[in-house]
Amino acid sequence: MPDVIRETLSGYEVVFGVAGAIIVAGYAVFILAPAWTSYGRLWERLAASVLTLFMLATLLGVGVAIGFGVVFSYDTWFRP
Repeated sequence: MPDVIRETLSGYEVVFGVAGAIIVAGYAVFILAPAWTSYGRLWERLAASVLTLFMLATLLGVGVAIGFGVVFSYDTWFRP
């Protein structure tokens, strides 16, 4: 990595950036592309693309809820 990036970004920021890029790539490949190719007309493709945003929001919400539940109950279930 160049020195400028290494000095300005922490390890956490790099990890979150890579994780975000993986999420966007997965969304594009596994959700958006099949929805786009399922329809022929442009307005149908655009409508399907907009509706996939609801799927993305739901998946992110479920992931955040599970992560919050794990963090909140970590001491209860995983005692050192």
